[in-house]
Amino acid sequence: MLIGMLTANYGGPDLETVIKFASENGFDCLEVAAGPGSKHIDPATLTESRAEEIKRKLQEAGLKISSLASYINVTDADPAKREANINHIRKCIDAAVLLGVDVVCTMAGMPMPGKSRMQTIEEECTKVFPPLLEYAASKGVKIALENWTATNIMHLGHWERLFELIPNENFGLNFDPSHLVWQGIDYLAAVDRFAKRIFHTHAKDTEINYHRLRWFGNQEGGWWRYVIPGLGVIKWGEYIGALRRNGYNGVLSIEHEDSTRSPEEGFILGKNYLKMFA
Repeated sequence: MLIGMLTANYGGPDLETVIKFASENGFDCLEVAAGPGSKHIDPATLTESRAEEIKRKLQEAGLKISSLASYINVTDADPAKREANINHIRKCIDAAVLLGVDVVCTMAGMPMPGKSRMQTIEEECTKVFPPLLEYAASKGVKIALENWTATNIMHLGHWERLFELIPNENFGLNFDPSHLVWQGIDYLAAVDRFAKRIFHTHAKDTEINYHRLRWFGNQEGGWWRYVIPGLGVIKWGEYIGALRRNGYNGVLSIEHEDSTRSPEEGFILGKNYLKMFA
């Protein structure tokens, strides 16, 4: 299994700076930020010559791109913004082809005003994703959704309904156990249930402050936070074992959202910990 990093969490440096850091510190791959105007890869301005230059630099550094990542709202309530975001994901797909990458990571969209997540899935996602997926399939690209709790796929019932309505084989998950664990959802059972939909994974942990939880209850904030893998409650050996058992042998892409660690310290700490299991 490969250890990677989401480049957006490294801060402002250009892609060459991130490549140098990742290569010098033993990473295998990069989940490259590709949002609109990104300093790392901007799909709207990526040329064939620049793509070839990036591939050469990655090869020299012993790295590869695990996915392009653009976490934007494709179910935006504003029609103009929605269309712009959908078009941007199309550009990400085109950029992935230029770079020889087969996964684009994005979001399932946000719930529409006045609609539940389930209603948004049934009424909006079914309009947005099928054309994108058909376009991606024609290019040999898969679309992987991060299961961030604020989006339309908060829990496993949402996942099940989404894939029931949109069963395209190139539609799946950028599986992140950290969003499940603080909700009390069994992330190991989720791996078993949705194994064939796992195209990419985020490696992020969750710290539970149990004395605050017992004092304030789970309806109040401040009793959990995202941390570097190994510093929270996720059982990484069991989790990676479940991924392997279900046929996933891809990337564990560290998403650094631990406010107590610098980018460099956090990424290196997470990589060293995950290497024990991966």
